[in-house]
Amino acid sequence: MSGRVIRPYGDTTGDGMVQLSFTLPVAHDKQAEGAALQLARKMGLDPALLVHAKAMGPDFTFFVVYGSASHLVDLDAVHVAARDYPLLSAQEANLAIKRVLRRRLVVVGACIGTDAHTVGIDAILDVKGFAGEKGLEHYREITVVNLGAQVLVPDLVARARAEKADAVLVSQVVTQKDAHLANARQMSAAFREAYPHGQLPILVVGGPRFEEGSEGVIGVDRVFGRGTTPREVASYLVHEVTVRKGRTA
Repeated sequence: MSGRVIRPYGDTTGDGMVQLSFTLPVAHDKQAEGAALQLARKMGLDPALLVHAKAMGPDFTFFVVYGSASHLVDLDAVHVAARDYPLLSAQEANLAIKRVLRRRLVVVGACIGTDAHTVGIDAILDVKGFAGEKGLEHYREITVVNLGAQVLVPDLVARARAEKADAVLVSQVVTQKDAHLANARQMSAAFREAYPHGQLPILVVGGPRFEEGSEGVIGVDRVFGRGTTPREVASYLVHEVTVRKGRTA
């Protein structure tokens, strides 16, 4: 290996060793273990070692496989969504909101559909925050309305209109069968139907399975992935309201 081309690291540099887990829809027996190793080899692990197998009911088996990957990673070909706005302190964000809006910024947040996991939305909105940062409730120039879990999209739209929300934050943790994408698109469509053109609140979605940079596909203004902090969200909201204010000035 040289330059910007790398391989995974396991026991020694460049050995390519990786560990992966998956479930196959077969009962746990020797044939199932052979099937797991076959899959691992087809995925580029050679040699592959089965280190764990456990029955998940009568018809499924969970596997953990360890092996050497033949694939290389070219770091120069890796492209990620970069933050395109300044990261502000709470004091800077408050001052910017006061200067631009001359009132408090109203944020409505919720988990929509059947998603009952509020850990994500609470990490951003709740004053306790996340990763050592206070949530948006801590910002004196931000009014937070946290609707909690399992909120129906029509109810979210109605509450956002009633609160005259500047921004709507939606968290999705349940992602089976891409439910997070379907729910986010439904939310986006509902807001676009309910608001006149050019008067939409800032639409933000976040969760561990969202791909940052996929705003155009989903129909929202911003997508935040795993590990996003309240400060990042607050800074983005300040940036976006400033941009929008400039357009209408």
